[in-house]
Amino acid sequence: MKTRSRAGFMKKVDAAFGRSALFGRAAIGTLTAVSVAVGFLSGVQFKASSYNPHTYAIGTGALFAIACAIIALLTYRRRLLRARLHKAEARIEELADRNWELREQEERARSFFETQGDVIVRRDGAGRITYANDAFCALAGKSREQLLGSATMLKVLEQGDPALLTDGTRVHDQKVAGGEDARWIAWREVAVRTETGTEVQSVGRDVTDRAEAERALGEARDQAEAANRAKSRFLAMVSHEIRTPLNGMLGMSDLLLDTALTPEQKTYAKAAKTSGETLLSLIEEILDFSKIEAGKLDLEARPFALSSLVEEAVELLAPRAQAKGIEIASFVDERLPERVVGDAARLRQVLLNLAGNAVKFTEKGGVAVIVEPGIWPGEVNFQVRDTGIGMNAEDQARVFHEFEQADGGSTRKFGGTGLGLAISKRIVERMNGRIGVKSTPGAGSTFTVAVTLPRAVDAYDEEFAVPNLHGMAVLIVAEAAIEAELLARRLTRWGAKACIVPDEQVATAVLPERHWDAVLVDYARASAMTGIFKDTSATQTGPRIVLITPADRHELPSLKQLGFTGYLVKPVRAISLAARLRPESLFEHPASEAAAEISSPAASAGKGLSILVAEDNEINALLARALLARLGHRPTIATDGQAAYETWLAARAAGAPYDLVFMDVHMPGVDGLEAARRIRATEAEDGSKRTLIVALTANAFTEDRDTCLKAGMDAFLVKPLDRERLAETLASVPGLATASLAA
Repeated sequence: MKTRSRAGFMKKVDAAFGRSALFGRAAIGTLTAVSVAVGFLSGVQFKASSYNPHTYAIGTGALFAIACAIIALLTYRRRLLRARLHKAEARIEELADRNWELREQEERARSFFETQGDVIVRRDGAGRITYANDAFCALAGKSREQLLGSATMLKVLEQGDPALLTDGTRVHDQKVAGGEDARWIAWREVAVRTETGTEVQSVGRDVTDRAEAERALGEARDQAEAANRAKSRFLAMVSHEIRTPLNGMLGMSDLLLDTALTPEQKTYAKAAKTSGETLLSLIEEILDFSKIEAGKLDLEARPFALSSLVEEAVELLAPRAQAKGIEIASFVDERLPERVVGDAARLRQVLLNLAGNAVKFTEKGGVAVIVEPGIWPGEVNFQVRDTGIGMNAEDQARVFHEFEQADGGSTRKFGGTGLGLAISKRIVERMNGRIGVKSTPGAGSTFTVAVTLPRAVDAYDEEFAVPNLHGMAVLIVAEAAIEAELLARRLTRWGAKACIVPDEQVATAVLPERHWDAVLVDYARASAMTGIFKDTSATQTGPRIVLITPADRHELPSLKQLGFTGYLVKPVRAISLAARLRPESLFEHPASEAAAEISSPAASAGKGLSILVAEDNEINALLARALLARLGHRPTIATDGQAAYETWLAARAAGAPYDLVFMDVHMPGVDGLEAARRIRATEAEDGSKRTLIVALTANAFTEDRDTCLKAGMDAFLVKPLDRERLAETLASVPGLATASLAA
């Protein structure tokens, strides 16, 4: 179309130029002929005497010159006009092209807006519609002719909260009635300038599917949260119901083992206690995993002694390892601070899980727990290394998954839920740490945990003084490698030169060669070393220390007669090793040591505490009475919260108030929480001294602890009860030591 219009225009221009040129040539020819004719006639009429041919020629030439000048002028003007026409033609063509492009763009924009899936409407300042696309027409149910110029509004069923963006755009959601179903429209409104003024253009996108998905997701989330709360309540109830009889089973087993039993009876009682402890461990793992799944794993960062935590965890597992005939030992690098800040309970749980698994999967050799500085400032690296069955690459990839074990299948040899490592991984990740494993089938495994534990600023606790053993030579006689290796490593770090020999034959050859400042001998080689000690002069060796297990304590008198001057209990603590290497170290008698172990704060005070125990379960009440009595205290039993409150009031009125109240939470009638509130309210009314209250419950969740503390209780003790945990609680409750001394 554009090409045809241009060709027609050029034909018209050429025709005009042709007519102009023809007219110019005709005019010039006519003037020339007229000039010649006039000159000839004039010459004929003039007299011959006056006729001059030269003058005639000059005149004729002048006329030709004038004619040529006219022709040149006309030709120049023609060219000038033609150039102007060409410029005008180019300009006209450019304008035509631009008009064509504008019409094309307008057509595209119109078709785009008309066929756009989004709803588009534009309104003037008075709210009248100046433009509406097909989508808006369909949503409004009217034609464009009906909408233009009208103030038609969509019927709004629900209105979302509007928001104003930084660029001035207003956004909001609306649920509007349109067609058969209501639709959710997400609007974006912006002011635009037009020739007639400012208008508001609204662009809406149909987000009905998204809104319905969000609503379905919200409903599913609410249902999941309700199910999770129901699961938590169920677990709390099941935990309480299982722990209550389990408390009686384990407690009574302990009391039974303290009585005079035949070997067969003791075996059966130990089996019952072991089974109960296994069941308790299973319950703890399931509850921990439940809390982690619910996102309720709370960490409490407090200062604690790092070395003590590691050594205590190893000591807890030592009886199990020693019963299997394997070793377990720990090493804490002295470059680490003695006290750090972190969640000691959760870290102990991780170490017990890792080291407990190592003991379970190790049949010979042993387990080593090594703690060293990490690669980052404040980072502590824990390694749990064993000589067990090991794992292949496939097992290493899934060992941290829930309910997974390296030894899986129906023929597996080792028990367990497969939750320990999964829980440990979640705890370490919650601490922003790392956990991993390296293993070789048949050659053992090494689990590594790296967490950040900042140094604790605690002016009241003295750090362990690392002894200076420079120049000392220590001989270690031990067949097993785990304990001896870590002892040698520790002694070397302290500056001593340590030498490990596997048996008495090598020791016989090495002892006479030089003076040994100390000799450490494993109990398995102790009897064989007797003759060597007799053959070696006392001046050639320093302290002779035997390494024993707690089960070997009864052999200490005979070991002293064999020539040993001291002993260390495996697994060996760093502070114990440093103390035994001092010159003034003595060989204590086992009876005095045993007496020191069973001493309690109440016994050392000379008089026990007066304790009220509110417990509705007869077996648990009997157990609590027996345990407290064995710890040297004076317990009184109340069967429910009302009786506990009345007994507490009666004791105060008689001038003999209780030093401590153990309050069971779940009791018939008045529960422990209400009883604690009544006690606190009475104390607040008369301004009397605050009585210490310890919650005694089978519920182990954090919210249960918080509920007890809000009710006015001072501490929290989870069932099942045992003597050690009960003694620890009595020693840790604030103000209890003062009450004990005053009793």
